[in-house]
Amino acid sequence: MALSPTAVGHRGRRRSIGAVGVYTVAVIMALLFLLPFYLLVRNSLSTDQDITGAHWQFFPTTLHWENISELFNDPAVPMARSMWNSLVVAVLGTAGQLLICSLAGYALARIQHRHANKIFYAVLATLMIPSAVTFVPSFVLVSSLGWVSSLQGLIVPGLFSGFTAFLFRQYFLDFPKELEEAARMDGLGYWGSYWRIVVPNSRGFFSAIAVITFITNWNAFLWPLVIGQDQSTWTVQVALSTFTTAQTVNLHELFLAATVSILPLVFVFLFLQRYLVEGVAHTGIKG
Repeated sequence: MALSPTAVGHRGRRRSIGAVGVYTVAVIMALLFLLPFYLLVRNSLSTDQDITGAHWQFFPTTLHWENISELFNDPAVPMARSMWNSLVVAVLGTAGQLLICSLAGYALARIQHRHANKIFYAVLATLMIPSAVTFVPSFVLVSSLGWVSSLQGLIVPGLFSGFTAFLFRQYFLDFPKELEEAARMDGLGYWGSYWRIVVPNSRGFFSAIAVITFITNWNAFLWPLVIGQDQSTWTVQVALSTFTTAQTVNLHELFLAATVSILPLVFVFLFLQRYLVEGVAHTGIKG
């Protein structure tokens, strides 16, 4: 039954109103999401008086760009060195964890062995142990190796993750075996199949795990705080904590340091966000 022009008009108006409502909610949510970033930028280029003053301004009358040089020239907080340390820890830790955990996951998924399931269950059992339980033994081990206040003490203990190995195993279980069988017909073993067939065809999943691992390593605080006892091994999160003491709070430097510290994460997320979504969709939990 054909609708009258009046009914069609009413339906069109309802759709238009619904679309306006959806876009309005989306804009409001976007503004709420961007609010913390606005506060970071606004307070980074202000004085402490502008931040704590009774009369709020959207942006201060004078933007204090000299805060940037003040931050990086502060003798009490080696901000540039801390950023570099965090970058080294995050990059090397991510690369090492991808290699070790992907090899472990591939072995658990593909190499047939009578103890394979026992090893897999042992890996899963490590996920049930709270990190607080292993924190002190890990510190004692790192200290006995002489790795306190060293980058290897920050990186090496986090190179293996039971959860990441589990995700790789689940992903490789769904990886097409036909590709690996063709590789074996060409004379490739497990290592050749992994390196030349599996890895090139799993870049999306590897990139997703890399993004998550990089962010985790960059934001780590407690372990770097305990291990990095010397200023030369501070990471950016430890450096941020020094702007707040029991006596004073250096607000404008704290906000500026926080702004600078999130820039690498924003860069990584913007350029690799599609891999993050793809990786979450292929984590293999269904397998």
